[in-house]
Amino acid sequence: MSSINPQDCPNLNMDLSVIIPVRNESGNILPMAAEMCAVLENRYDYEIIYVDDFSTDTTAEELLLAARQYPKRLRILRHASPYGQSSALLTGVKVARAPIIVTLDGDGQNDPADIPALVERLPATTVPGHVWLVIGWRKERQDNLVRQFSSKIANAVRSRLLKDATPDTGCGLKVFHREAFLALPHFDHMHRFLPALFQRAGGKVMSIPVNHRPRQYGKSKYGIGNRLWVGLTDLAGVLWLMRRPCHAKTREIQ
Repeated sequence: MSSINPQDCPNLNMDLSVIIPVRNESGNILPMAAEMCAVLENRYDYEIIYVDDFSTDTTAEELLLAARQYPKRLRILRHASPYGQSSALLTGVKVARAPIIVTLDGDGQNDPADIPALVERLPATTVPGHVWLVIGWRKERQDNLVRQFSSKIANAVRSRLLKDATPDTGCGLKVFHREAFLALPHFDHMHRFLPALFQRAGGKVMSIPVNHRPRQYGKSKYGIGNRLWVGLTDLAGVLWLMRRPCHAKTREIQ
């Protein structure tokens, strides 16, 4: 497996880098890798970067098998300890070789077939006031009642306080510019607040309805205990950030 070097400065010579953070996703790796390559091949020059957040099941072995099947497309990074999804996302973006980033969850519930529709709606540059983030909207969730309940409450509270105009910030399917993401403040669980963070930086967010599928293998890592209440705690910090804008309105005078 590739070692992680946060100082890597890759040549941005591809169309897309797909970042997939995973932890204990045995059974989901090979089917998803096959789907991804089937959708993207002959459409983009792309790479798929799996970031294994210190899995303790057979995820690492399955990633190696996938890399052997798709040696020109898959890259594998592994954390030496479990650091969380936001850290895994940042690890992948730092070493990405494309200026456009696509993210998906590793549980197979996001449909890779939705990627082109989101990519097409992302403008070529990050002009202030234009769309900087295109995010999926799972209008028909295929989750258990606990996940749906906790997500519904967290989304409602977040939307009311942050006014991020995003109905589903928890969807793992997102498309954005690498450079814009790296300029954001980074902290644990920040992936849950990307719409608000991009808006704070001067961009807009577009939500696109996407397919959502039942989980076939493994168990969800999130529930009321580690999603709803932790999310509400993080919300206080993001709300503090939103009240301190980082961009200024300017005009050319000469």
